[in-house]
Amino acid sequence: MWNASNTSDLRARRRRPGPRALLLATVLACTGLAVPHPAAAQPATTADAVGYEAESAQVHLGTVAADHPGFTGTGFVDYTNVTGSYVEFTVDAAQAGDAALTLRFANGTTTDRPMDITVNGTKVATGVSFPSTATWTGWQTRTLTAALTAGANTVRATASTANGGPNLDSLTVGTPSAVTDWSTAMVDSTTARYTPTTIGGWSYPVGLYLYGQYLTYQRTHNPAYLAYIKSYVDRFVDASGVINQSFNSLDSMQAGRLLVILHHETGDQRYATAAKTIRDRLNTYPRTADGGFWHADTSSRAHQLWADGVYMVNPFLVEYGKEFHDSAYTNEEAAKQLAVYGSHLQVAGGLLKHAWDESRTAGWSDPTTGLAPEHWCRAVGWYSMAIVNVLDAIPADAPRRPQLLTILRNLATGLERTQDPATGRWFQVMDKGDRSDNWTETSCSSMFTYALSRGAQQGYVDHHFAAVAQRGYQGVLAKVSLGADGLTNLTDITIGTNVGDYAYYVARQRATNDFHGLGAFLIMNEQMRTR
Repeated sequence: MWNASNTSDLRARRRRPGPRALLLATVLACTGLAVPHPAAAQPATTADAVGYEAESAQVHLGTVAADHPGFTGTGFVDYTNVTGSYVEFTVDAAQAGDAALTLRFANGTTTDRPMDITVNGTKVATGVSFPSTATWTGWQTRTLTAALTAGANTVRATASTANGGPNLDSLTVGTPSAVTDWSTAMVDSTTARYTPTTIGGWSYPVGLYLYGQYLTYQRTHNPAYLAYIKSYVDRFVDASGVINQSFNSLDSMQAGRLLVILHHETGDQRYATAAKTIRDRLNTYPRTADGGFWHADTSSRAHQLWADGVYMVNPFLVEYGKEFHDSAYTNEEAAKQLAVYGSHLQVAGGLLKHAWDESRTAGWSDPTTGLAPEHWCRAVGWYSMAIVNVLDAIPADAPRRPQLLTILRNLATGLERTQDPATGRWFQVMDKGDRSDNWTETSCSSMFTYALSRGAQQGYVDHHFAAVAQRGYQGVLAKVSLGADGLTNLTDITIGTNVGDYAYYVARQRATNDFHGLGAFLIMNEQMRTR
């Protein structure tokens, strides 16, 4: 039995490649850091990656334990809860150069346990986040890049707070080229699970996912990704461009982005004809007194503005305008919709309520304000992505641009305030994270991460929000993993949700691989992988 105050003189033993490979976490290009994601049962064991067990390393103020399943080797190191406790590995490098260093860990507390990383006595990263993994068996990884010298190197992970470090299982050393591309892994996994026929009908969740797949196609130029999207859309658009949809709700319009995309990529006029069906439907679509599109043209949604709705129609509008030379209308309409919705839904503190009823007749509507009772995270997420998309599209001198920037900046302040400090994610009911039954939700966390990162990149919000986005990215990547079948799994995604009260939102099913989450993840990841 090891004593917590002892220091082991053992050196890390080199672990030879085994039969199962683990893809390494994504590396953040601008900082050299990557963010955590759940690991498979074995650390990396490819020809480009060599593993070292923590229980065979030099340990200062920690014990070797084996009481939490899922570790590799014979155990893991349980850090003593003091600043300065550390595990030091001795690793071999065939030649000098950059290496990806992946630390496999678990943190069953709700508090981050940051560590400083040194290589050969030089600090290469300070306060690296090792956030909560929910349980002590929720093994995840944290990856950074660092320069190694040829021959023996020491890599030390030192607790930088009095909480000590997490439980540390292993270090895997590999080449930066061995890092996982989570976007392609997710697209490959989803297209393996579904054909263009079985993925579902014409709907906004599928449309959202396939838009994320298109962003991945734009980077990778993998023709199979675009062909899949085309095969899906061709189920609904005939040879003359007729699309058999009524477009009596904003939700039904979101997948129209795919029509614009396919026209742009193929030049086929039938996609233009189908897209114009949506554009023309807006000419007669019902509106509130100040011009906001109703959520749906039905009695149960009459006079209602839902924050979700701005994403369902406005990114399509500005993209349609650019592709078909209709921007004089589409840019103004999209900006107007965001302004109208924002004027009703945004409240003190910057967050938006889920919905507003002009008639005050809906059961959830406050009789005085018309507002829904809660800040539901994905509704706010839809709005956050839509406003960034529209700001990207409209000209710098657009009349409504200052108003939209004010809305976004106030929203960003609210997002920073309600971000969970332990995980970097956001709660299902955003401003009630202190309640025990509330939970952090993956799709909205992806949406906020995207919007804050893009907003900071474009100068719409203060640059410091890029760091808020990075914490969100870390939190979301903690929810993606590879299953035993080699396919990705993305967890804790709330299913489709109406307007309700607190109890309704927190009781929603927490799904795995729901398209709301997959699409939001891809949009986020394509933004964040180069930040």
